[in-house]
Amino acid sequence: MTQDKGKGFGFGLGKIKELQEAFQKAQQVQAGAQQLQQELEEMNIEGYSDEAKAVTVVMSGNQEPRQVTISPDAMGNSPEALSELVTAAMKDAYAKSTETMREKMETLTSGLNLPGM
Repeated sequence: MTQDKGKGFGFGLGKIKELQEAFQKAQQVQAGAQQLQQELEEMNIEGYSDEAKAVTVVMSGNQEPRQVTISPDAMGNSPEALSELVTAAMKDAYAKSTETMREKMETLTSGLNLPGM
């Protein structure tokens, strides 16, 4: 197997520079992801069962349930109705948490030209 002199392993200086830039971007994303993870963990996102806020659910930005608050008015409901209010509040908190996470990830990866993002 012969190798052309001056061509090395087929990598020109341009390819090496591209690899270095890719590694730098990967390091930036990793550092940003760690910071984002911490920010999401510290967030409190509230979800509500209805406009009257009969039930409030608090989740972290990482969708960890933290607290459920049931108003005195909601306590007068049947168990089935109360269950529906709690479920609605959980779904609202989850949707808000998911949207927050998506927005934060878009901000983190914007300008990096990552495939599939």
